[in-house]
Amino acid sequence: MHWRTRLQNEGRVQIEQYLQPAAAERLRTCLQQEVPWTLALQDGEGARTIDHRTYVAMDEAARVRLFHDVARSARDETDVLRAYRFAYDSYMMVAAYKEGRDPGLLLHRVLELFNSPDYVNLMQALTGDVRVRRVNAQATRYRAGQFLREHTDAHSGEGRLYAYVLNLSREWKPDWGGLLQFIDRDRVTATLLPRWNSLSLFQVPAGHAVSTVAPWARDDRLSITGWLLT
Repeated sequence: MHWRTRLQNEGRVQIEQYLQPAAAERLRTCLQQEVPWTLALQDGEGARTIDHRTYVAMDEAARVRLFHDVARSARDETDVLRAYRFAYDSYMMVAAYKEGRDPGLLLHRVLELFNSPDYVNLMQALTGDVRVRRVNAQATRYRAGQFLREHTDAHSGEGRLYAYVLNLSREWKPDWGGLLQFIDRDRVTATLLPRWNSLSLFQVPAGHAVSTVAPWARDDRLSITGWLLT
């Protein structure tokens, strides 16, 4: 399997046409129209979430100011870890599933599929790593002004082995931002465009970021993302 070889040799791979076309279209519709999005952000005071009802009540100007304030809060920080900031729309699939929220939402069935024996076996074959036992997941939506600054995904308590991004945005242009960039010692070593119906998969820890989505982007950067876990 050449994807596994690339992943093992380069630490990352992107697989195009990952889902059957009808499945990808249905998932895109779910993310566009059915998900009760919250806002995940981290500024100088730490990480927090703005609930769906409060978030949808904010007007566009208030949202833009908030994203700008989150980004500005990192300006005086020179240490990468202390300067870690993000602002993006999120739906935490595992927490929602366990709490029984939003019954009937398609994402619950997706999470079940991702943790089925057949899918876990597929991930083991794709990575060549039999340690993979579980799949964490959240839906994400990046709109204009949203971003995810450099970090490594290192988290000693979760058993993260690989990170993945299932991209569900159509005809994304490179100058729209929202690029998955891999960073090593202040240098971008690789960039992955969020191509329609592609799976980006990479080993963790690895320095990476999602560049700020530009104001002229004609679509939201939609995805399901998470980690393959022990």
